[in-house]
Amino acid sequence: MQCDVITIFPGIFHEYLSLKIFERALQKGILRIGVHNLRDYTTDRHRTVDDAPYGGGPGMVFKPEPFSRAVASVKADGLETCAIMVSPQGEKFNQRTAQTLAEEKRRLLFLCGRYEGVDERVREALVDREISVGDYVLTGGELPALVIIDAIVRLIPGALGDEHSTEEESFSWGILDYPHYTRPPEWEGRKVPEVLLSGNHGEIARWRRKEALRRTLHRRPELIDTASLIEEDHTLLLEIKEEQSDESDRRS
Repeated sequence: MQCDVITIFPGIFHEYLSLKIFERALQKGILRIGVHNLRDYTTDRHRTVDDAPYGGGPGMVFKPEPFSRAVASVKADGLETCAIMVSPQGEKFNQRTAQTLAEEKRRLLFLCGRYEGVDERVREALVDREISVGDYVLTGGELPALVIIDAIVRLIPGALGDEHSTEEESFSWGILDYPHYTRPPEWEGRKVPEVLLSGNHGEIARWRRKEALRRTLHRRPELIDTASLIEEDHTLLLEIKEEQSDESDRRS
Protein backbone atom coordinates (compact mmCIF):
# COMPACT_ATOMS: atom_id res chain seq x y z
CA MET A 1 0.00 0.00 0.00
CA GLN A 2 1.14 3.50 -0.86
CA CYS A 3 0.05 6.41 1.34
CA ASP A 4 1.03 10.04 0.81
CA VAL A 5 0.25 13.09 2.93
CA ILE A 6 0.31 16.77 2.06
CA THR A 7 0.71 18.97 5.16
CA ILE A 8 2.43 22.09 6.45
CA PHE A 9 3.65 20.13 9.49
CA PRO A 10 5.52 17.09 8.14
CA GLY A 11 7.33 16.63 11.47
CA ILE A 12 4.11 15.42 13.09
CA PHE A 13 4.06 12.47 10.68
CA HIS A 14 7.76 11.68 10.79
CA GLU A 15 7.58 11.31 14.58
CA TYR A 16 4.48 9.12 14.70
CA LEU A 17 5.38 6.98 11.70
CA SER A 18 8.62 5.94 13.39
CA LEU A 19 6.60 3.65 15.70
CA LYS A 20 7.27 -0.07 15.38
CA ILE A 21 4.08 -1.05 13.57
CA PHE A 22 4.87 1.34 10.72
CA GLU A 23 8.57 0.54 10.80
CA ARG A 24 7.77 -3.19 10.44
CA ALA A 25 5.38 -2.60 7.55
CA LEU A 26 7.89 -0.33 5.80
CA GLN A 27 10.74 -2.81 6.23
CA LYS A 28 8.59 -5.62 4.84
CA GLY A 29 7.75 -3.48 1.84
CA ILE A 30 4.00 -3.82 2.38
CA LEU A 31 3.68 -0.10 3.10
CA ARG A 32 5.20 3.00 1.55
CA ILE A 33 4.56 6.46 2.97
CA GLY A 34 5.44 9.81 1.49
CA VAL A 35 5.10 13.04 3.49
CA HIS A 36 5.07 16.26 1.45
CA ASN A 37 5.42 19.79 2.80
CA LEU A 38 2.79 22.00 1.21
CA ARG A 39 5.09 25.01 1.54
CA ASP A 40 7.49 23.39 -0.93
CA TYR A 41 4.86 23.99 -3.61
CA THR A 42 4.54 27.76 -3.12
CA THR A 43 6.20 30.30 -5.41
CA ASP A 44 6.75 33.37 -3.19
CA ARG A 45 9.70 33.94 -0.87
CA HIS A 46 7.46 33.77 2.20
CA ARG A 47 6.17 30.32 1.16
CA THR A 48 2.59 31.49 1.64
CA VAL A 49 -0.10 28.79 1.72
CA ASP A 50 -3.08 30.83 2.96
CA ASP A 51 -4.89 34.11 2.55
CA ALA A 52 -7.86 36.05 3.99
CA PRO A 53 -11.29 34.72 3.02
CA TYR A 54 -13.36 36.47 0.36
CA GLY A 55 -16.43 38.06 1.92
CA GLY A 56 -14.62 38.72 5.17
CA GLY A 57 -14.67 36.77 8.38
CA PRO A 58 -12.14 35.41 10.88
CA GLY A 59 -9.16 33.21 10.16
CA MET A 60 -7.25 32.31 7.04
CA VAL A 61 -8.07 29.94 4.18
CA PHE A 62 -5.67 27.63 2.37
CA LYS A 63 -5.04 28.76 -1.21
CA PRO A 64 -5.78 26.34 -4.08
CA GLU A 65 -2.55 26.75 -6.06
CA PRO A 66 -0.10 25.07 -3.62
CA PHE A 67 -2.43 22.09 -3.20
CA SER A 68 -2.81 21.80 -6.96
CA ARG A 69 0.95 21.76 -7.49
CA ALA A 70 1.50 19.32 -4.63
CA VAL A 71 -1.14 16.87 -5.86
CA ALA A 72 0.21 17.08 -9.42
CA SER A 73 3.74 16.40 -8.15
CA VAL A 74 2.64 13.35 -6.15
CA LYS A 75 0.65 11.98 -9.08
CA ALA A 76 3.53 12.51 -11.52
CA ASP A 77 4.68 8.91 -10.98
CA GLY A 78 1.53 7.70 -12.73
CA LEU A 79 0.04 5.71 -9.85
CA GLU A 80 -3.75 5.72 -9.73
CA THR A 81 -4.66 7.83 -6.71
CA CYS A 82 -7.57 8.37 -4.35
CA ALA A 83 -7.25 11.88 -2.89
CA ILE A 84 -8.82 12.19 0.56
CA MET A 85 -9.61 15.43 2.36
CA VAL A 86 -9.92 15.00 6.12
CA SER A 87 -12.76 17.29 7.15
CA PRO A 88 -15.61 17.56 9.69
CA GLN A 89 -17.91 17.74 6.67
CA GLY A 90 -16.93 14.31 5.34
CA GLU A 91 -18.41 10.85 5.75
CA LYS A 92 -18.04 9.41 9.25
CA PHE A 93 -14.96 7.21 9.66
CA ASN A 94 -15.50 3.78 11.21
CA GLN A 95 -14.02 0.29 11.14
CA ARG A 96 -15.87 -0.58 7.96
CA THR A 97 -14.37 2.45 6.24
CA ALA A 98 -10.92 1.46 7.51
CA GLN A 99 -11.35 -2.03 6.04
CA THR A 100 -12.46 -0.59 2.71
CA LEU A 101 -9.45 1.73 2.57
CA ALA A 102 -7.08 -1.07 3.60
CA GLU A 103 -8.29 -3.02 0.56
CA GLU A 104 -7.95 -0.01 -1.75
CA LYS A 105 -5.63 -0.71 -4.70
CA ARG A 106 -5.06 2.96 -5.43
CA ARG A 107 -2.59 5.17 -3.60
CA LEU A 108 -4.23 7.04 -0.71
CA LEU A 109 -3.31 10.73 -0.75
CA PHE A 110 -4.36 12.70 2.33
CA LEU A 111 -4.77 16.46 2.09
CA CYS A 112 -4.50 18.11 5.49
CA GLY A 113 -6.18 21.47 5.91
CA ARG A 114 -5.72 23.88 8.79
CA TYR A 115 -6.77 27.32 10.00
CA GLU A 116 -10.29 28.35 8.89
CA GLY A 117 -10.42 25.81 6.07
CA VAL A 118 -9.43 25.08 2.48
CA ASP A 119 -10.57 26.89 -0.64
CA GLU A 120 -13.70 25.05 -1.88
CA ARG A 121 -12.17 24.69 -5.34
CA VAL A 122 -9.62 22.26 -3.92
CA ARG A 123 -12.47 19.95 -2.95
CA GLU A 124 -14.16 20.37 -6.31
CA ALA A 125 -11.06 19.83 -8.47
CA LEU A 126 -8.70 17.61 -6.51
CA VAL A 127 -10.55 15.57 -3.88
CA ASP A 128 -12.17 12.17 -4.48
CA ARG A 129 -13.41 11.58 -0.95
CA GLU A 130 -13.95 13.52 2.29
CA ILE A 131 -13.69 11.72 5.62
CA SER A 132 -14.46 12.92 9.16
CA VAL A 133 -13.19 11.23 12.33
CA GLY A 134 -15.98 12.72 14.43
CA ASP A 135 -18.43 15.52 15.02
CA TYR A 136 -15.97 18.02 16.46
CA VAL A 137 -13.46 20.54 15.16
CA LEU A 138 -9.68 20.14 15.43
CA THR A 139 -6.93 22.62 14.67
CA GLY A 140 -5.92 20.78 11.50
CA GLY A 141 -6.18 17.62 9.47
CA GLU A 142 -2.92 16.04 10.62
CA LEU A 143 -4.30 14.12 13.61
CA PRO A 144 -7.35 12.81 11.70
CA ALA A 145 -5.08 11.67 8.87
CA LEU A 146 -2.87 9.82 11.35
CA VAL A 147 -5.93 8.22 12.96
CA ILE A 148 -7.10 6.95 9.58
CA ILE A 149 -3.64 5.75 8.50
CA ASP A 150 -3.11 3.96 11.83
CA ALA A 151 -6.46 2.16 11.55
CA ILE A 152 -5.73 1.16 7.95
CA VAL A 153 -2.19 -0.10 8.48
CA ARG A 154 -3.29 -2.41 11.30
CA LEU A 155 -5.48 -4.21 8.77
CA ILE A 156 -2.75 -4.80 6.18
CA PRO A 157 -1.64 -8.47 6.34
CA GLY A 158 1.86 -8.64 7.82
CA ALA A 159 1.82 -5.24 9.51
CA LEU A 160 1.18 -6.61 13.02
CA GLY A 161 3.43 -9.05 14.83
CA ASP A 162 0.43 -11.29 15.60
CA GLU A 163 -1.78 -11.69 12.56
CA HIS A 164 -4.75 -12.68 14.76
CA SER A 165 -4.59 -9.46 16.81
CA THR A 166 -7.12 -7.55 14.74
CA GLU A 167 -9.64 -10.40 14.72
CA GLU A 168 -10.73 -9.86 18.31
CA GLU A 169 -10.38 -6.09 18.69
CA SER A 170 -13.24 -3.69 19.24
CA PHE A 171 -15.44 -3.31 16.13
CA SER A 172 -13.83 -6.25 14.29
CA TRP A 173 -17.22 -8.01 14.56
CA GLY A 174 -19.08 -4.75 14.82
CA ILE A 175 -19.15 -4.94 18.63
CA LEU A 176 -16.89 -3.75 21.44
CA ASP A 177 -13.96 -5.76 22.75
CA TYR A 178 -14.12 -8.08 25.76
CA PRO A 179 -12.27 -7.28 29.04
CA HIS A 180 -8.57 -8.18 29.19
CA TYR A 181 -6.56 -9.38 32.21
CA THR A 182 -2.96 -10.30 32.99
CA ARG A 183 -0.84 -11.09 36.06
CA PRO A 184 -1.22 -10.85 39.01
CA PRO A 185 -4.36 -12.98 39.49
CA GLU A 186 -5.49 -10.63 42.27
CA TRP A 187 -4.83 -6.90 42.56
CA GLU A 188 -6.17 -4.66 45.32
CA GLY A 189 -8.91 -7.17 46.07
CA ARG A 190 -9.97 -7.51 42.44
CA LYS A 191 -9.65 -11.02 41.03
CA VAL A 192 -9.27 -12.25 37.49
CA PRO A 193 -12.42 -14.17 36.42
CA GLU A 194 -11.98 -17.86 37.24
CA VAL A 195 -12.83 -19.00 33.73
CA LEU A 196 -9.70 -17.30 32.38
CA LEU A 197 -7.56 -19.39 34.75
CA SER A 198 -9.34 -22.66 33.92
CA GLY A 199 -7.43 -23.63 30.80
CA ASN A 200 -10.73 -24.52 29.12
CA HIS A 201 -10.35 -22.73 25.80
CA GLY A 202 -13.93 -23.36 24.73
CA GLU A 203 -15.33 -21.81 27.91
CA ILE A 204 -12.86 -18.94 27.67
CA ALA A 205 -13.92 -18.18 24.09
CA ARG A 206 -17.60 -18.27 25.11
CA TRP A 207 -16.98 -16.01 28.11
CA ARG A 208 -15.09 -13.49 25.98
CA ARG A 209 -17.80 -13.36 23.36
CA LYS A 210 -20.49 -13.00 26.00
CA GLU A 211 -18.64 -10.21 27.79
CA ALA A 212 -18.05 -8.42 24.50
CA LEU A 213 -21.78 -8.56 23.82
CA ARG A 214 -22.58 -7.50 27.40
CA ARG A 215 -20.27 -4.49 27.14
CA THR A 216 -21.72 -3.51 23.77
CA LEU A 217 -25.29 -3.86 25.01
CA HIS A 218 -24.47 -1.68 28.01
CA ARG A 219 -22.28 0.98 26.40
CA ARG A 220 -23.20 1.06 22.69
CA PRO A 221 -26.53 -0.77 22.27
CA GLU A 222 -27.08 0.71 18.81
CA LEU A 223 -24.19 -1.42 17.50
CA ILE A 224 -26.08 -4.66 18.19
CA ASP A 225 -28.52 -3.95 15.37
CA THR A 226 -25.79 -3.70 12.72
CA ALA A 227 -23.23 -6.16 14.11
CA SER A 228 -22.31 -9.39 12.31
CA LEU A 229 -23.85 -11.72 14.89
CA ILE A 230 -23.73 -15.50 14.74
CA GLU A 231 -26.44 -17.86 16.02
CA GLU A 232 -24.75 -18.36 19.39
CA ASP A 233 -24.69 -14.59 19.94
CA HIS A 234 -28.46 -14.48 20.12
CA THR A 235 -28.38 -17.18 22.81
CA LEU A 236 -25.75 -15.21 24.73
CA LEU A 237 -27.78 -12.01 24.43
CA LEU A 238 -30.81 -13.77 25.90
CA GLU A 239 -28.66 -15.00 28.80
CA ILE A 240 -27.33 -11.49 29.40
CA LYS A 241 -30.81 -9.97 29.41
CA GLU A 242 -32.07 -12.66 31.80
CA GLU A 243 -29.13 -11.99 34.12
CA GLN A 244 -29.84 -8.26 34.00
CA SER A 245 -33.49 -8.93 34.80
CA ASP A 246 -32.56 -11.17 37.74
CA GLU A 247 -30.15 -8.52 39.03
CA SER A 248 -32.86 -5.87 38.76
CA ASP A 249 -35.29 -8.08 40.67
CA ARG A 250 -32.77 -8.64 43.48
CA ARG A 251 -32.17 -4.92 43.81
CA SER A 252 -35.87 -4.19 44.02
